[in-house]
Amino acid sequence: MGDHNQPFLSVSGDPECAPVHDDSVVDDALHRPQGSSKSKLLLAVFSGIFVVCLILAGGYDKSGVVKIHQLEGGDEMGVGPMEMPAGSATTRPSVSRGKSAGVSEKANLSPQQLLGGGEGSGDGLSEDFPWNNSMLSWQRTAFHFQPEKNWMNDPNGPLFYKGWYHFFYQYNPNAAVWGDIVWGHAVSRDLIHWLHLPLAMVADQWYDVQGVWTGSATILPDGKVMMLYTGSTNESVQVQNLAYPADHDDPLLLDWVKHPGNPVLVPPPGIHHKDFRDPTTAWQTSEGKWRITIGSKVNKTGIALIYDTDDFVNFELKDGFLHGVPGTGMWECVDFYPVAVAGGDGLDTSANGAGVRHVVKASLDDDRHDYYAIGTYDEEAGKWYPDNPAIDVGIGIRYDYGIFYASKTFFDQSKQRRILWGWIGEWDSEAADVRKGWASLQGMPRTVVLDTKTGSNLLQWPVEESERLRLRSKEFKNVVAKPGAVVPIKLEAATQLDIVAELELDKEAVDRVVESNEEFKCSSSSKGAAHRGALGPFGLLVLSEETLSEQTPVYFYVVKGKNATLRTYFCADQSRSSLANDVNKQIYGSSVPVLQGEKFGVRMLVDHSIIESFAQGGRSVITSRVYPTKAIYGAARLFLFNNATEAGVTASIKVWQMNSAFIRPFPNL
Repeated sequence: MGDHNQPFLSVSGDPECAPVHDDSVVDDALHRPQGSSKSKLLLAVFSGIFVVCLILAGGYDKSGVVKIHQLEGGDEMGVGPMEMPAGSATTRPSVSRGKSAGVSEKANLSPQQLLGGGEGSGDGLSEDFPWNNSMLSWQRTAFHFQPEKNWMNDPNGPLFYKGWYHFFYQYNPNAAVWGDIVWGHAVSRDLIHWLHLPLAMVADQWYDVQGVWTGSATILPDGKVMMLYTGSTNESVQVQNLAYPADHDDPLLLDWVKHPGNPVLVPPPGIHHKDFRDPTTAWQTSEGKWRITIGSKVNKTGIALIYDTDDFVNFELKDGFLHGVPGTGMWECVDFYPVAVAGGDGLDTSANGAGVRHVVKASLDDDRHDYYAIGTYDEEAGKWYPDNPAIDVGIGIRYDYGIFYASKTFFDQSKQRRILWGWIGEWDSEAADVRKGWASLQGMPRTVVLDTKTGSNLLQWPVEESERLRLRSKEFKNVVAKPGAVVPIKLEAATQLDIVAELELDKEAVDRVVESNEEFKCSSSSKGAAHRGALGPFGLLVLSEETLSEQTPVYFYVVKGKNATLRTYFCADQSRSSLANDVNKQIYGSSVPVLQGEKFGVRMLVDHSIIESFAQGGRSVITSRVYPTKAIYGAARLFLFNNATEAGVTASIKVWQMNSAFIRPFPNL
């Protein structure tokens, strides 16, 4: 695999990794404007001549990749300022979908539109990018769950039942846009290899005729399943309904019966008829009653209403609410579950008492992000209190700082763990989704445990079964990236990867750096990974094109503050992820605790148009959707980069090629 002790060998020596040289070459690639069609034609002609010359001169390696030769003198140069290409932050306006029906926005709108700027606001372009079938086909994932075609959104009622994992989801069987929502259904033995089943529930009753919306499953002590879900009535009133399997002996749970007395809950006094949705899994109180919570709001205060029941048909509304936070707006897809203070195994939803903390999570309708907080549950009062009000639900920590919404957990009793699902929407144009015939993914299922080191974070990690998809691996040890360097990581392919990396800053350089009062924020750094500081950014460029004309940096940024304290940020920069002008290319991230003795660590799942990045053992997570036009198929590359000005970085990286999950219809159904 080459000499890892000499990471800067010239490419002609066929190393596993070697540096890109010459700032001018890289900067030119990053700043090159998209010219006129005439210019593009001339460029194509000269490019063809250039390729022929390269072949004749031996400028291609055995895999057909253009070699980047070391410049005379061997000067090591970096990527330079990497300015954002013109138009990279634009997104084509879309028609609003879902809001008028009483759910969160389901169209890909610009950030300005999401904040209320209207359909014509923002930097939207009037024309779609000329996508071709090859580009669009590449976007479909290999090991993330998605239906065979059409639109999907929220995860619903996940559970483990008679040897099968069941996954239900919001689905439009008629188009690749939101609407006509029913419940799709799939099963798996291992949370990875899914088999599609017939639709579980359709919109065929007055109380759900405008949508069979989000719900949750509860497994009773006798093994029976109760499924509560929100229906939108013929008058657009949000009500709660009960369904259950027609045959509890059927491990596939193919047929569902809607309770004849539906709806079992209607909006209580003082709650708007479109602000009452998404019942949780029920948990049992010490008195033997079952308790659920439902998301709502009062003015701009997001709240979780709380109900008790004996039979899932008759409910009692408890005084007040489980919790509420002013200014957070409508709470959707509320989740409530226990975590063990000692970490380790997950807990049944009804667990309570010594050694148990409780998580409240809400999906905020206003900004389409999922926030959680850890706190104390008072069963008798029916109240939950955050450990730290400064990071309460909706104003503090998020599950994921990228594209991740409407998440739901369930307790996997077969392996004593809590599993998190989350909907990963699209950031391309609706026209592109319609053309490719599908929209949205589900994130890789994640285990969730309390971070016992910080006490205020959860640790999310891909389920262990994901490792069964690993094929061949390559390891790159002690790869050095000096300030300003970009180092290619040579792989056979780079579109289906599992990457584990540890990075270290040069300690002597860190000690020399002067303390700073810099106020850094990933999302407000207009240059993203091109913003050069003393101690960052540094990380990996994934789904990158050879000349870096397209690249998605995932990186750390460190600020040395007063008393030599180091504050670390974990970011993902999509601003240069695509040359297309009709995709949303934001910069995501947040601060992340890096404790004494910890290296900077990241695991990344790259699966075509989705990148899931887990920092510091899952303490912070970012999910990205990217739509490259060039960095696809065999042209995709992986690089280590260091855009710091004062400190070098040493990295150890292991990369696995990932197999397909071969998601398909259940045979003979």
